[in-house]
Amino acid sequence: MANLYLLTVEILTAALGLGLLALGLLVPKSDRRGIGYVAAAGLAGLMVAAFSMRDASGVILGGYVIDSFGTYFKVLFLAAALLTAVCSFDYVEKMGFNQGEYYALLVLATLGMMVLASSGELISLYLGLELMTITFCILAAYRLDDARSAEAGIKYVLLGAMSSAILLYGLSLVYGASGSTVIKEIGQAVAAGGASPALLLGTIFLLAGFAFKVTAVPFHMWSPDVYEGAPTPVTGFLSVASKAAGFAALVRVFFGALPDLHNFWVQLFIALAVLTMVLGNLVAIPQTNIKRLLAYSSISQAGYLLLGIVSFSVLGIGAIMYYAMLYVFGNMGAFMAATAFYNTDGSDEIRDYAGLARRSPLVAAVMLFSLLSLAGIPPMAGFVGKFYLFMSIISRGYIWLAILGILMSMVSVYYYLLVAKAMYLGNPPEGSQPLRVAPGLQVAMVVSLLVLFLLGIYPTPLTDYAMNSAVSFFMP
Repeated sequence: MANLYLLTVEILTAALGLGLLALGLLVPKSDRRGIGYVAAAGLAGLMVAAFSMRDASGVILGGYVIDSFGTYFKVLFLAAALLTAVCSFDYVEKMGFNQGEYYALLVLATLGMMVLASSGELISLYLGLELMTITFCILAAYRLDDARSAEAGIKYVLLGAMSSAILLYGLSLVYGASGSTVIKEIGQAVAAGGASPALLLGTIFLLAGFAFKVTAVPFHMWSPDVYEGAPTPVTGFLSVASKAAGFAALVRVFFGALPDLHNFWVQLFIALAVLTMVLGNLVAIPQTNIKRLLAYSSISQAGYLLLGIVSFSVLGIGAIMYYAMLYVFGNMGAFMAATAFYNTDGSDEIRDYAGLARRSPLVAAVMLFSLLSLAGIPPMAGFVGKFYLFMSIISRGYIWLAILGILMSMVSVYYYLLVAKAMYLGNPPEGSQPLRVAPGLQVAMVVSLLVLFLLGIYPTPLTDYAMNSAVSFFMP
């Protein structure tokens, strides 16, 4: 019990979520915009607290691990949640209802991700996963006046329940084969007893369950419709934080519990990575809705991250950590720009972005550079991230896989530049007004843009921390 102070961030996050829920019930409707400010301030404070504990380590109650790997992802989740909260001020106010519940659910989803990333035991891992999933089901269907939002919520509930059942079945098979739910003890049991048919089957089910959470093909079918129908800030948060949480848990389980089965599951991950990169990029080309385009872009990004799993190395895990962090600012930058445009024009169609550079140079620039970072164009951070991911698999002899990744990155440049073409070469509609962007959202967009440039020009501190954190998965 002496180590409970290590749970400070999780306890404060839960308190913030419950406090926001209470505020939503107590504050008059006319004053509820302030709830968003409280949420943003609280998340900023939690991010500072999590960063201050970056060197703390310990195991609580045998199954909850506090280490630099988990703390890194906690900072990532809180950064994504903070950007989402700032992005939501005007959007939620226009909805005009349940503002307290919206921000409370946002914080509680973040808590679920924290539990997921730090769980060293299968039951707590599943509880964190379900807390995250259930809150996203509600947030996806939050626009009560929009049939597409209701459709998004229903699809996420149905497919999320199916994937959770598959994952839980896999966890039960792994438990039955190893006799433990603690990840470290499972790894020891597998090393001593070898691979049984039940364990191999459980591994396949685990991979399928996690593949749904990270939107890997062919388990991606939910994401385009959910991304399109959900509120735009929620879509941004779902695309970055949920994916990062899935990869954090995936690394914990496969590198901590099943490293001795590497020769078996690496082939499955190679197939997933190839399918995800190819389909995500090719299907993105004909999209005319910015949220659906970013949905397929997000699918392709999962394919690149899977390369780090395939490499089964310190460099691979470190590359996943680094890329996940820059992906937060790259994708959230694009979604913040899309939110700013929607708040004024009420449209998500790419053709309506015509002439955006003349109506709001800041929004157009943030969208452009965020997309260039996702494409891996220097000097943006995305270039460094993809460089490390491709180097990790080249070092393991998968040169063809790196070439495929580079080719697919070139394809992504094409459909990203279609958006840039509309913004910079198109003519704005007659009578269109300059975009009105709230000061807080402007600051958040500028910060995201600066981070993308900074991590691209000087990535060393973050990459060093990521690589040092990754070493623990290969220590006896």
